[in-house]
Amino acid sequence: MKFNKVLEDIQLYEAGKPIELVVREFGIAPEDVVKLASNENPIGTNPIVAETIMRNATRAHLYPDDSMFELKAALASLYDVEAENIIIGAGSDQVLEFISHALLNETSSVLMSRVTFAMYEIYAKQMGAKIVRTPSYAHRVEEFIEAYERHRPKIIYICTPNNPTGDATSKEDVLRIIEAVDADTLIVVDGAYMEYAAAKEAKYAIAPKDLLGYDNVIYLGTFSKAYGLGGMRIGYGIAQKSLIGALHKMRPPFNVTTLSLAAALEASKDRAFVERSIALHQEQIKRYEAFANEHAIRYIDSYTNFITYLFDGEFDSTQIANALLKKGVIIRNLASYGMNAIRITIGTAKQNDTFFKYFKEIMA
Repeated sequence: MKFNKVLEDIQLYEAGKPIELVVREFGIAPEDVVKLASNENPIGTNPIVAETIMRNATRAHLYPDDSMFELKAALASLYDVEAENIIIGAGSDQVLEFISHALLNETSSVLMSRVTFAMYEIYAKQMGAKIVRTPSYAHRVEEFIEAYERHRPKIIYICTPNNPTGDATSKEDVLRIIEAVDADTLIVVDGAYMEYAAAKEAKYAIAPKDLLGYDNVIYLGTFSKAYGLGGMRIGYGIAQKSLIGALHKMRPPFNVTTLSLAAALEASKDRAFVERSIALHQEQIKRYEAFANEHAIRYIDSYTNFITYLFDGEFDSTQIANALLKKGVIIRNLASYGMNAIRITIGTAKQNDTFFKYFKEIMA
């Protein structure tokens, strides 16, 4: 069978290894596996939300409300926007897919930082578009403006805080990039980890309403991280009504499940759970910073729920990741991003104890 030629240049997205794989390959009991690879919320599912999912399980045979009226209303209230400014996706990456399908073709290019979320490139290449990257993994304003002026991309991706590195871009710098771009280029501000950045330092806090004055900007958010609903696959985009209206033409019917809608709606009401999640992260990440300083490991100052350790010649990230995997500790090796580095989700105190125990053994 002959497939579209564009598929030849697309690499599969490397997801974090599942617990089941470690159980199968290394014979480790599921309860002894520590997964710190996919930036899931270590607190788990909000018990109130879990009860809501159970109550709605008997409605799983019914299609969801395709207007998603209640969830849009909740998000509109949360962010002080209108429901017509919102599109809901099966994860915010589905909204990325809508964007690529709506705007890109073989004559297009997209601009992103050197190391950032892999799906930006994958969705763009599915449409035959060219990839342009800045020299730095950080979102440096001058590099973005220079690349924009040279290549005139159709889409610019600003991932802040950035995945998989963890650094953030200030609201001031994001607005500087937006102001330098003409209206025919869409700017995607991906705020999947924004709750963590906003809690750490105000200058990195970006609210969707900050961007609604621009016709060519969309903000993406998700329930997968601070809200603890990665398994429910639900996210959203917020932008001007004309842009959201165009993206809705890309959306298939019933793209979000009945249970996902119910879970996200309940989660949106419980700010206390989000605050507990962030408080745990702020407490535990200090241990990773202190450990790195004690053992002379370079790390990227993180504004997310994970931290990136950078290695020089003494250590190899692939060997470290594989050795940890055999101990039942799953972290993310960033070798596929061209970095000799590992990304570690900040877990609970017990999970982090296990990581440090085995990591010290491997380093020795």
